[in-house]
Amino acid sequence: MSRIAFIGLGNMGGPMAANLAKAGHQLHVFDLTPASVAAAVAAGATAAASAADAVINADIVVSMLPASRHVEALYLGDTGLLASIPAGALVIDCSTIAPASARKVADAAAVRGLTMIDAPVSGGTAGAAAATLTFIVGGSSQALERARPILTAMGRNIFHMGANGAGQVAKLCNNMALGVIMAATGEALALGVAHGLDATALSQMMAVSTSRSWATEVCNPWPGVLENAPSSRDYQGGFGNDLMLKDLGLAAEAAVTTGATIPLGELARNLYAMNSRLGNGGLDFSSVIKLMKASQ
Repeated sequence: MSRIAFIGLGNMGGPMAANLAKAGHQLHVFDLTPASVAAAVAAGATAAASAADAVINADIVVSMLPASRHVEALYLGDTGLLASIPAGALVIDCSTIAPASARKVADAAAVRGLTMIDAPVSGGTAGAAAATLTFIVGGSSQALERARPILTAMGRNIFHMGANGAGQVAKLCNNMALGVIMAATGEALALGVAHGLDATALSQMMAVSTSRSWATEVCNPWPGVLENAPSSRDYQGGFGNDLMLKDLGLAAEAAVTTGATIPLGELARNLYAMNSRLGNGGLDFSSVIKLMKASQ
């Protein structure tokens, strides 16, 4: 089994780390939130005093952080983590960040004799807990094969999209589509309920019809339709609205670099920004339906 350092134990990173410990890996963890570290320790990990302490003697380093600036701050610079990771180690960053940032950190890792892949995930907190995540990988095929036993302990599907940064491009495409679909699903449900339809019955019909999606079957935005969806616990947990907003912003930046047009992506970004301004930024992104319900 591998000696793994895991940095970042939030809603996604925490259960991912727990699954690595469950698989029998020697796991050293660090997070700025003591409660998150305590939960990982309860799952079988060992707490480290700092990120640098966590990577001592590590074969594998896994990070799961909110944004590009956090990843660059963690790894780069004279005091960055790349200076502390043992030569020859494999670095797996599962954060969703700008493709340019992923390439920047991977290039810096290579200078220090380290191999790095970007492996952002899809599947939400439920997938993280159940070890059924999809990993979307950028990096060399050799690095992916080395990472595969680690990734399969946390997920079910692995897609190799190309060189470093390609995993991030693909993840942004996926999340842009998800953001649009969730907003459209919420709009449709709000319209139906405004006309007297039962939200559960409408959702059940949609889930086996042409509007079928992850939003209708797994993360339904209407409260009470799905017991385990964030919407049924006041939109707590799950994938935060502001994280979706961040990803849609990254998709917009990526579009600018190539001259691509993303009118629906831009519209969705504005909707999630409006939801954030209403004070819902920390809620699950399915809370975007509040914009549609408020208009009824």
